[in-house]
Amino acid sequence: MSTKPLTKILIANRGEIAVRVIRAAREMGIATVAVYSELDRNALHVRLADEAYALGGQTAAESYLNTEAILDAIRKSGADGVHPGYGFFSENADFADAITNMGVAFIGPPGDAIREMGDKVSSRRAALRGGCPIVPGTTDFVTTAQEIKEFAATAGYPIAIKAAFGGGGRGMKVVHNAETVQEAMDSAQREAKAFFGRDEIYVEKYLTWPRHVEVQLVGDQHGNYVWVSTRDCSAQRRHQKLVEEAPAIAMGEGVEEAMGAAAVLAARAVGYFNAGTVEFIYQDGEFFFLEMNTRLQVEHPVSEVITGIDLVEWQLRVAGGEKLPMTQEEVTARRYGHGIEIRINAENPAGGKFLPSPGKITKLVPSDGFGVRFDSGYESGDEISQYYDNLVGKLIVWGKDRPTAIARTIRALEEMVVEGVYTTIPADLAILKHPDFAAMKHSTKWVEEVLDLSGIGVAAAPTQDGDDAEPLVRRNTTVEINGKRFDVAMWVPEQTAVIASGPAKAKKPTRSSSGAGVGGGSGQVTAPMQGTIVKLMVEVGQEVEVGQAVCVLEAMKMENQILAEKAGKVTEIKVDAGQTVGSGDVIIVIA
Repeated sequence: MSTKPLTKILIANRGEIAVRVIRAAREMGIATVAVYSELDRNALHVRLADEAYALGGQTAAESYLNTEAILDAIRKSGADGVHPGYGFFSENADFADAITNMGVAFIGPPGDAIREMGDKVSSRRAALRGGCPIVPGTTDFVTTAQEIKEFAATAGYPIAIKAAFGGGGRGMKVVHNAETVQEAMDSAQREAKAFFGRDEIYVEKYLTWPRHVEVQLVGDQHGNYVWVSTRDCSAQRRHQKLVEEAPAIAMGEGVEEAMGAAAVLAARAVGYFNAGTVEFIYQDGEFFFLEMNTRLQVEHPVSEVITGIDLVEWQLRVAGGEKLPMTQEEVTARRYGHGIEIRINAENPAGGKFLPSPGKITKLVPSDGFGVRFDSGYESGDEISQYYDNLVGKLIVWGKDRPTAIARTIRALEEMVVEGVYTTIPADLAILKHPDFAAMKHSTKWVEEVLDLSGIGVAAAPTQDGDDAEPLVRRNTTVEINGKRFDVAMWVPEQTAVIASGPAKAKKPTRSSSGAGVGGGSGQVTAPMQGTIVKLMVEVGQEVEVGQAVCVLEAMKMENQILAEKAGKVTEIKVDAGQTVGSGDVIIVIA
């Protein structure tokens, strides 16, 4: 247990959340240390931190999931606290223990609480122990397709196969029949392993039309707890959230308070402290414990804007041994208005396909105005890499009531400019403008099953001016001394800049505007984005139909089925499983 204020913290993460933590720490007078991969050498979080240390590597496994490299950076920097952000090691109990054993404060819950609540199987047991109702499902890991089929035979289809460690919809597959169990199980395990480093899974009943409602709570090291607000996160695709709101409304008298109380009981049951979120499924007046995220969540700002509470500041104070600054009654009294958060991801909605869109952000102009906030880890000129999460930024809007918040969010989204990559903004606007959303008739399945996204996000490719733009004459160089990063900026003549950058690059081909993953019915199935082929689903000589899945492409830690848009016979397969492909590369030829 830490009992002294923090003076220097290392942020074991990247992107938006690293920037968020750095800014909060700076306001509190706490020095900050960034870590970075080779691809993030000049990322915004690196530029903002007081110090930065190289982790090496490109992929998450080589860098932000490299325990020894991070521990070495902690030792070199002399940091007395480590903030894990979200994703990566944020819910890794062994990492938390390793930090604590160094005599450094882990800015999160204790390792034992992460262990019990981070594993969704044991967390279900803890919820039952704390008096929370749970969705029918297994309370042990499943290891075979037969076990899943046996559960489904009793519970009925559809069922959900879920990663036991992690969250955000990663490693979750919905299964509608016995024939697809094995394939779904394999895919869930691959995604879980890639994103969380572990591939254990469990299975539960998949509810037909649920809302996703969660409770933000904070506990200190002295046994005090408050729940800050509820949040409705029902507007999702691929089980990943697009729109989040606070508070959750239209649940019936006393339900919100009951959820808050249940969340606190669950946290107490495992000795939890620091920030955390208990997630529930709500349907027909009943709520069921889903999981606990033992970390700060992506959507925490919507709880902040309706309370005026800086949750990262509270995290840092709790980690330093301070008591919570407010009681439950004081927190409840501070809630006012309605908050909406929009996750702006680098994805092409493509008529509902939501295809990852890595690349350079050539222009980023956030919206502004009363009640508008934008949290991001990128600026104009920064690169969205295929190796990491594709979150460009979060638009957070406050209004005196829900209709005001919706109208203000629409205005802000329409003003925002993002060029160089596709984004989810067109889909976000379609959600916000739909009468079902205004009337709170949507569910976690509404985006994919009801919302009409035909024609959205497919008309025009994003502006890519990188190779056609005038050469820049400012050159930035990074020098590393004993693994510590130093930046040097130089202004040189234009010709020198060209020479320094190496041979001229060939002009990139224009991206296909269809985003469909095929060559316009030509028979050439192409990669819609850069990624890795994880599975081939056809063979040479095989007859295929229009819309049939021909391979699985992993990009930005998500698996995407690539479909045939022409019926015919497979005449050529140009890739192997495990091979990396670029956007536009021909994968399969159909004649």
